[in-house]
Amino acid sequence: MSRRILFTAAHGGFAGQSIPLGGGAAIFDRLTEEWNRTWVGPVTPLTPSILGSNAPSAKDIVGFSEQDYARFCVAFEQASTEEILRYDPREVTVLANDVSEGPDFERLGKAGYRIATIYHVDVVAYIADVYLRGWLAPRTTVQLYPRLGWAMPKLARLIWEKQGASVQYSSALIVPSAGMKRVILDCYPQCPSDRIRVMPWGAMPTAPSDSTQLRQEFGVPANAKVILTMSRLSPEKGIDGLLKSLAENERDDVWLFVCGEASFMKGEAYERKIRALAQQLKKIKVVFPGYVSGERKRQFFALANVFVFPSIHESYGLTLMEALAAGLPAVCTPTSGAKEIMRPELGELAEPKGLAQAIYRVMEKKWGRAPQEYAAAHPFAECAAQIGSYCSEN
Repeated sequence: MSRRILFTAAHGGFAGQSIPLGGGAAIFDRLTEEWNRTWVGPVTPLTPSILGSNAPSAKDIVGFSEQDYARFCVAFEQASTEEILRYDPREVTVLANDVSEGPDFERLGKAGYRIATIYHVDVVAYIADVYLRGWLAPRTTVQLYPRLGWAMPKLARLIWEKQGASVQYSSALIVPSAGMKRVILDCYPQCPSDRIRVMPWGAMPTAPSDSTQLRQEFGVPANAKVILTMSRLSPEKGIDGLLKSLAENERDDVWLFVCGEASFMKGEAYERKIRALAQQLKKIKVVFPGYVSGERKRQFFALANVFVFPSIHESYGLTLMEALAAGLPAVCTPTSGAKEIMRPELGELAEPKGLAQAIYRVMEKKWGRAPQEYAAAHPFAECAAQIGSYCSEN
């Protein structure tokens, strides 16, 4: 008999809502959809709905302040842990879709529960890259925390203590890139290497679309070259670096579409920053169409000549894989996520200052079907099957 999967997801349960919750929510939706289609065994989602009348909406979550979000994390940790403890540990596997927002890893591990944790983001590395701007290596922050943690805000517990507990008490850490595995092993050398399982997400099937409607809506000339980027409007996404590079290397008849909405703690301030940068471009037309999904997203892929993935921190690249599946070549900054995916036949890797020149080179080439073929050779269904098999097996 298969083990029941208790799938905890602080950003889960909001499928179909046009809210920029990020990759964790997208993966929760895709895994549950795929498992419903293929049936890996009984799956019980534990989402914010377990908070009852105190459950936040998706819109609430993306608008929380740091302190509000921390309170939500603690409430969800407590509620999900108590719900898990109702089950016999011999009959279930806990699949945590979050780290900072996850259940009490130590309490469940000591109670004998088998835990697999999905790392969408290495939060310690994220803090080192985005907030500390690379001044300290992730490993250094892990080493310093036991001595300095007492002087740090309570929010720090959700970063260093929760991540350390997930590494110690999970039987499997599921990461989407080899680069993320290397960073975790560097931070936690006591962690057995085989505990960390590299499972790149791959691409979902996509239907072809047409750009006619968007060309009419925005007035894009037939001869214009279209650059597309698509993500949350958040500092780690590096859109400011893309705009600065383009400002130094402007060309005529070029349009840039920045698809996405402000999300989470610093999103609104970051959106104001990049809109101000966009106004400095004199030749390139910059458009902010907002959050897009479904058929409208596919229309933007059909409209574009190149997809740009300019993040300064990225564990994988779900939208990058979607763009490749739609046939777009790509230009990416060399994050661990992009390096996991990119090949010379798919586009170029470039540092932020060199993004514009790389974009122009890519737009001048003919790429054939290499992007679609790469995406088709790496289907999301394979990764979903691996995770489902591990969690449900006795």
